[in-house]
Amino acid sequence: MARRLDTLLDQLEQNKSRAAEYGSARWAQLIAATARQKFTDALSLARFHDVLLFLRAFPPSLSIVRQVEPLLTEFDKRIEKLKKAGVDLSSIEDGEEFAGIAGTTLTAMLAFEEARWLVHRFPGQVSIDWEGYENDARLGATLPRFIPLLDEDASVEPDVPYREWLHAASGGNELPWLIAQFERADLPPSVKSEIFGSLELPIRWQLGNSRATRTRARRSVRKLFVHTEPLIQRRDVKLSDELARPPFKMTRLSRREGHEIITLCREATTVRYRELYGTTLGDPADVVRADVGRGVEIFLWGLPPDKRLPLRAYQAGFTIKNGVPINYIEGIALFEWMEIGFNTFYAYRDGETAWIYGQVLRMLHQRLGAECISVYPYQIGQDNEEALASGAFWFYRKLGFRPVRKELERLAEREEKKIAVQPGYRTPPRILRRLAEGHVVYELPEAERGAWDRFRIRHIGIVVQKLMAREYGGDSERMKKAAQAKLSRVLGVNSAQWRAAEQQAFEDFSRVLSLVPDLGRWQSVEKSGLVTAIRAKASLSDDRYAALLAKQTRLRSALLRLGSRVPR
Repeated sequence: MARRLDTLLDQLEQNKSRAAEYGSARWAQLIAATARQKFTDALSLARFHDVLLFLRAFPPSLSIVRQVEPLLTEFDKRIEKLKKAGVDLSSIEDGEEFAGIAGTTLTAMLAFEEARWLVHRFPGQVSIDWEGYENDARLGATLPRFIPLLDEDASVEPDVPYREWLHAASGGNELPWLIAQFERADLPPSVKSEIFGSLELPIRWQLGNSRATRTRARRSVRKLFVHTEPLIQRRDVKLSDELARPPFKMTRLSRREGHEIITLCREATTVRYRELYGTTLGDPADVVRADVGRGVEIFLWGLPPDKRLPLRAYQAGFTIKNGVPINYIEGIALFEWMEIGFNTFYAYRDGETAWIYGQVLRMLHQRLGAECISVYPYQIGQDNEEALASGAFWFYRKLGFRPVRKELERLAEREEKKIAVQPGYRTPPRILRRLAEGHVVYELPEAERGAWDRFRIRHIGIVVQKLMAREYGGDSERMKKAAQAKLSRVLGVNSAQWRAAEQQAFEDFSRVLSLVPDLGRWQSVEKSGLVTAIRAKASLSDDRYAALLAKQTRLRSALLRLGSRVPR
């Protein structure tokens, strides 16, 4: 029986990306035969689940969708059978690849905002998992601010039963009560997050048959795209052609619709143990949508003014294919340079990933003006075993990305020669690790080739810290006042009359611009443009700020020069 099931699963997995060639009738028989099998282990059931999800997103026919949907809708019952049989589910609950299936449980340490959101959105399903918890000392430092008389015990007694105190104070509803205390506390949001995070509470989310699960996450669409032809392969995608296509028609969503989209993305990432800055704090009034074809919708959004990055423009987003969330996006830009994070969820990595990536870059280029696109080393394998195993470096390389470090470019060229002359050759893991030690970039034809190769935003930040240590004795407040006074004098403005978010942007820029020695000699038009860009950082959307920033050529030169020098 087990051998028969393995054979069926192998057939499903090997043929899912060529479903159109395989034929709907054969697919229907194969799915039905697999569904009738008795599943006795969690991993086999998860494999079946993910093939069903792939076919829902990339269906060869509408009849397959009609067959797959009921199986997914009731998939939690299959999980329940395994639980009743005493089957260990840790193989599908503890890692990112299979986490989030209906009927399973997630356990993770979450930031305050994420824990708060879960408690309010899924009442009764979220709790503290005390098993193995060993951070009672932090409970002792935090709980007395919320629990009357606990100091009487905690200040002088050993082995204080903090959980017993918490249980009594909360009436047994510990996590919601604790979240409510933090919400009422007269503390800045950053301090609340810091204190809550220090508790390192494992939070358990019982997913049930929720629509937040990978199994049932959907967005309603008018029409499904059916793949009657073979899927687009990476070898069929040429980024230069994709990026040269006409701009997308982007639609701005209402605030309500934007909130729904960000929530859908937040659920899709949280059930996969991912917590993203832009989904936790995204601006629902700034969500845009593009229908890019083949059943694919891409959504992008920025951050509210009080949550924005000090210098760079930010875009979060995700992609929906035939109503199914299939990946998330993060683009962080300064002038024409952008770092991108792009992660296609495991179940969909055989499905037109390269073509979809091309459309994402098109939209980010249009939204942020990105011409030099940089990929973090983590994305290609640095401290990321999954990326190494998937050969992520070659995914980007074959799309036209190049390593910014010359020795890594030469290494990649040597590997390409080996691949060309040795059939079946695969780059060894040690070489892939080496190739993942630096960024890779893709430059559009209009980009200044190599200009951003050595640039890192942290280089600027570290030099600012060194200046603070050297000139101000490490006193951040002294440096802030001096930098703001100097910038106000040079630009002829009084930022104290600005709105709070604009004042914060002025403060951030003042520290950086204190490193620019010739700022006082800039022309009046350059200074006024700088003032406009600083205020735009906190008043306009991130994409409009990016457009204004792109016009500040002298500022670009100054920041590019500062960020391209490795601090000693």
